[in-house]
Amino acid sequence: MENFTDSYRSLLYLEQLKERGARTLKSWTGPEGIEHYLAADNKGRLIQSLKTFLTSRSLRGTDVFGRHQTLEDLVARILRDLREKAEKQFGVSIKSAVAGRPVHFAGADKNEDDSYAEERLKLAFQSAGFESVQFEMEPVAAAYYYESTLDHDELILIGDFGGGTSDFSLIRVGPGFRRKNRNAGGGIIGNAGVGIAGDAFDAKIIRNVVSPELGMGSQLRSLGKILTAPNWVYIRLERWHHLSLLRSKEVLDMLKSVHAQSLEPEKIAQLLHFIKQDLGFYLHRAVQKVKCDLSNAMAAEFRFDDGSVDLKTAVRRDSFEEWIAEELGQIAQCVDSLLSGSGADRKDVDMVFLTGGSSFVPAVRRIFEDRFGSGRIRGGNEFTSVARGLALKSRELKYGGSAG
Repeated sequence: MENFTDSYRSLLYLEQLKERGARTLKSWTGPEGIEHYLAADNKGRLIQSLKTFLTSRSLRGTDVFGRHQTLEDLVARILRDLREKAEKQFGVSIKSAVAGRPVHFAGADKNEDDSYAEERLKLAFQSAGFESVQFEMEPVAAAYYYESTLDHDELILIGDFGGGTSDFSLIRVGPGFRRKNRNAGGGIIGNAGVGIAGDAFDAKIIRNVVSPELGMGSQLRSLGKILTAPNWVYIRLERWHHLSLLRSKEVLDMLKSVHAQSLEPEKIAQLLHFIKQDLGFYLHRAVQKVKCDLSNAMAAEFRFDDGSVDLKTAVRRDSFEEWIAEELGQIAQCVDSLLSGSGADRKDVDMVFLTGGSSFVPAVRRIFEDRFGSGRIRGGNEFTSVARGLALKSRELKYGGSAG
């Protein structure tokens, strides 16, 4: 029996296989990609968060087992897999899509960056076999989902917290506005976004809990001088899907030299083990667990143990909130800018609907509770509300009229 899941991680796993004497590049996505990665003795290439690179004009692609793959090619592999699985499940040919996009793509400094990223994403859809694609702001898509539960009109603030971006929309929803043409902008008061979300929170946990145990800030003696272990390695570690990029001969040789000269060689040895065994996914899972635990308790234990590396550290919620204070401030500033720029008063907002994994973080929720009161905060289907809203948008485009 085939397994089904409500959410599908935009993850790509690649291996080079030998078939009939020739080497073939094979790829798997989503849950299958994770399963193949975990089962592989000799790990291939695990790639995630590709969308965060779409604004980069310098990153056109990457080398995968000696073959150049453009960023659009890699994204297309995920989209093609999704299309083919959907065609198999529903028994129809799928040639068009309604896709979500952040208000501002990660790394975007101006509107031209957002347009550039969206165009690259459109090219990936075309390469994946889609003849047409229409993009919708992800918080607006979440508003479609929330609206489907209403029998009256409301002015709502949508907060959508993804992995790389936090996006916000102020929008009028309900039966009255549902009958209006949103393609002409009906109901939407304003949009805003900031390139900070769950990945940034995870990075702070790794920086403060994990990296010090793997030698960050440790010293080494070289040619009679006391030096510090190279910090850029630990910056890569903070983005777990970048860990596989450290498995080059040059980096490993450099770290072996650091290990030989380190004043804390056991920590560098653990770092080498992390990189050689490509333990980024397992690290990510441990970080996600402690972050989730801290959403439900004032303290939690970070634990990572693969038989060779055993990390165990107590983490307090107030410490975590100190680590992410700058990011929280930027999120709060983005919300305030949306309200002031839209000319809306806080008291006029009927409801705040929060979605995405980081909406569970208590410090994130407090941003909205402080401004609107806890009684006006709503959630639900936090990991799928955007996708459900996009489906409603697609139905409205196809059949016209109400999406409710």
